[in-house]
Order: sequence, then C-alpha cells, then structure tokens
Amino acid sequence: MPTLLLDQPVPVYSLTPQGTPGSGLFQLLRPEGQQPSFRSNMLLPHRKDYYHLVFVQRGGSRHWVDMTPYVLKENTFYFSGPGQLQVKEKLAPLWGVSLAFTREFLALQQNAALAQLPLLQNPRNGHELLLTPADVAFVEDTLARLEAEYHRPGQWQQPMLTAYLTVLLTYLSRLYTEQFPSTEPSADQLLVQKFRARIEEGFRERHEVGAYAALLHISAGHLSELVKAQSGKPAIAHIQERLVLEARRLLFHSEQSVKEIAFDLGFADASYFSRFFKRETGLTPAEYRSSSREMYP
Repeated sequence: MPTLLLDQPVPVYSLTPQGTPGSGLFQLLRPEGQQPSFRSNMLLPHRKDYYHLVFVQRGGSRHWVDMTPYVLKENTFYFSGPGQLQVKEKLAPLWGVSLAFTREFLALQQNAALAQLPLLQNPRNGHELLLTPADVAFVEDTLARLEAEYHRPGQWQQPMLTAYLTVLLTYLSRLYTEQFPSTEPSADQLLVQKFRARIEEGFRERHEVGAYAALLHISAGHLSELVKAQSGKPAIAHIQERLVLEARRLLFHSEQSVKEIAFDLGFADASYFSRFFKRETGLTPAEYRSSSREMYP
C-alpha cells in the first residue's frame, strides 16, 4: 500500500483541464482500457476537492477510501466526496464512465437540490453501490444520454446535463437508501447533523463543544444533552472521533512524524496528542501505524 514520504504533504487535486484530473466545474470521461496520464498521480495518497463517481463496467484493481480497501467489481458504482483520503494500488486498465463535479457546480441555482441527495450527503460513509442487471441497464442508458449532451455544447447543454444528472443521482440515491438504510431525521437529528457538519469544517481549529454551540446559536449544555440523546454519545466524543479519524488517515497513508500530525490537527503539544490518541484507540500513534500497515501491506 503506497504511502507519502516524510516531508511530502498530502496533495489535493482539483478539476483542471482534461489530461489531468478534470475540467471546470463538471467533467465526464469514458475510459476504455487506456491509461490517462493523470492517473499516475493517484498512486500516492491524495485528496480530491470534488465529488467523483465511477461506473465500473470492466477492469480495475484495489483502491482505498480513507482506511477501507475496495476491490473494484464489474458493473458496480463507486463514489467519493471532497476531502476523503484516497489511493490506488496500481494502474490497471478500466472500462466505464467517470463523473466529477465540484461544490461550486452544486451551488449553482439549478443544481442546488442535488447537494441534499443521500448519495452526495453520504451519511453512512459508503462508497460502493451494487447494481442488478436492471440497474445496470438504467445507469448505462442515463450515462449515454449525459455523455451525448456533454459533447453537444449550446444554449440547452447545461439544462439538459442538469436534468439527466438529477435523474441519475436520484436513482442512485434510491439504491443508496436501500443498501445503506436509515430513518427520516427528526428536527433534533437534523441539528445533530448540522453539528457534525460544523465539526467537518473546523475540527482542526475547534476542539471544544462550546465553540460549535456558538456556531449553532445554542448553549453548550443544550447541545451536549441533545447530541447525547440522539446519538448515545457525548458531543465531545464526536469531536474527538473526527480528530482520531484524521490522525488515522495520516498515520496510515503518510510518513509525517507524530509531531507534524499533532500540529496539523491543532494540538500544540505532540505528547498530549499521543496520550489523547492512545486513550481513544488503545494504541500509541506509532503502534497504530505499525499494526495497520502489517494488516494491509
């Protein structure tokens, strides 16, 4: 499993002109066994600042999203969101369709509703959708229509792209809710979701419940009670779990020192970070790095 060198930061890839990871706000590519030059960048741990969805028809190898490995299956849909740590193990021929779009694309008025779909919200942190033959037929047909519009510039291109993309993502979101079931959130659960979203935005700078309560315009005590009632865990536990997740990502995928990781996560004292990590995981950072790499060579 590839890792980053000691002084090598985790790169973040944006959508850029074709031949590299993408183009503009929205990109559609159809790999047919060829090796796009930009894919060599993916052999080291990296993040993308865009949504990436791939319908794999044939080919592929093992790839990682955070600390979870996926062996790409034929006629299966894979998806990831901005900021997740990813790596490919090797460049293997791939046949399928790749869709990529940015947060800015979703912020456009005609696309705003798409950002709320379960597939993009991804509350269950899933990355693989299994398709039946009927699903495959529907997905292939919709992607073909998307591709035709993508290569047909003109006045109606953007509305048509949005229309077909809405159909595709809505269909896949229905599959998502079937394969990763959950219940409709209550008002309190929605507030907890907002709390978690704020953690995602600021966990490096904000380690205290009070800081998030201020952002949500409620008291720290009320937020703590609400989060504990809805999730079964104290509010501080959610903050700490997010810090541990990011620490695990960096320990697993990079060669940054423990001190560098501690500072990256907003800890002024590396020794305090090490004690925090061991308290939460039962292992020191060094022990976790060693054991996880032995498990997934």
